[in-house]
Parts: sequence; C-alpha cells; structure tokens
Amino acid sequence: MQPSRIHTLTQCALTIALSTALSFVTIRLVPNGGSVTLASMAPILFLSYRYPLRWSLLAAAAYGGIQMLTDFHVPPVQDFLSFALVVGLDYLLAFGVLGLAGTIAKPIRNRYWAAAAGTAFVLLLRYACHVASGILIWDSYTPPGQPVWLYSLVYNATYMLPELVLTVAVMLLLVKYVNPRQLSA
Repeated sequence: MQPSRIHTLTQCALTIALSTALSFVTIRLVPNGGSVTLASMAPILFLSYRYPLRWSLLAAAAYGGIQMLTDFHVPPVQDFLSFALVVGLDYLLAFGVLGLAGTIAKPIRNRYWAAAAGTAFVLLLRYACHVASGILIWDSYTPPGQPVWLYSLVYNATYMLPELVLTVAVMLLLVKYVNPRQLSA
C-alpha cells in the first residue's frame, strides 16, 4: 500500500526537524564554517532509503535551506552571482545530494554495505561541493603561499572526514536494528 502524500510529507518534515535538532549538537566547530555534529545527516539518509528519490531530494534540499538559515556565514563576495554560488554549493546542493543515498545503496543487497556505501558516497559528494565552494568563493581565507585547492581540500576535510566516519557508524547501527527497506512507509 502506497503512503498518502500527507503521510510522506509529514515524515519528511519530522525527519528534517530531527536532523536540524541534531545539527545543534556539535562535537567540533571549525572557525570559518563547518562542524562535526551528532550524526545530524543520518535521519535524512535513513529517509532516502525509505522513499522515492524525489521525496528524499526535496527533504535533503529543504534541510540544506534550513542549515543556511541557522548557520549562515557571510561570504567574501562582491556580486550576486558569487553569493548565489555560495547558497547553491554550500547549502542547497551540498545537503541536497544527501537525498541520493538510497538510490546509491539500492543495487547493493547487503544492507550494511548498502548503508555504508550510500552514506560515504553522498558525504563525499557533499565534501566535493564544499571544496568547490572553497576554491571558487572562499579563496580569500587561504594562507599566503598555499594553493587555494589544497587549502580547500584540507580545511573541508577537517570537519567532513570525522562527520563521514561518525555518520557511517551511526547508519550501520541504525540498519543493524531497523531495516529501512522493510519498514512500511
């Protein structure tokens, strides 16, 4: 039986709210934006295993929009296009890719491998979005004499790598006790 749109929308809204609440529980903040949280992306990732791609992408992008509203760092830009790139790369796209986790994991039969692969892949995509933003927009923070691309890779890895490891671990724990593919939506 297909869930109603209201049921799906309600679950998406609750998931976004849970992810947002978890994002306020920070384990480590980095000075120019970014943090390691208490697996704040796990609820969105779990949702992506349960619902079709359009719903999980919408929920993930909405979560990105809320992240922008709650933790926005003013970029060192002078024009609207650059500002729009920050909004797109650091928030909407970076968090929106989280909705792909279920699609990435779907062909993998073993639910542990599926959870680990889907989670790691989308968090690496998110990392790539932040690295691109660092190169294109945040380059003024690069220390003198250091290549912009290297600074962006290292800076964003300081919070994304621990976040990736923690989120994969939490997702593996979640799927140990609850198989998202077998839940009735």
